[in-house]
Amino acid sequence: MVRTPLTALDHQRGERLGALLRQARGETSMVQVAAAAGISAETLRKIETGRAPTPSFFTVAALATVLGISLDTLATISHAEEPPLSTPA
Repeated sequence: MVRTPLTALDHQRGERLGALLRQARGETSMVQVAAAAGISAETLRKIETGRAPTPSFFTVAALATVLGISLDTLATISHAEEPPLSTPA
């Protein structure tokens, strides 16, 4: 299977997703969140920094559960034109 190259928009969405996850993590350590989500701290680091702009659905769902964010919120913010100033409740 050949993977279609990511567009600039894909990278921007990944950066917004990463920023939201980082903001939601707050003072909780990356290692704690990653372990609770069943992923490595390096994977979480890549997602938060935008170096992994298209994480799998199950990874995003696990992180959303651990961080208490709805998937609807993640989708809305990741596809927004401008990054949010704060995390919606």
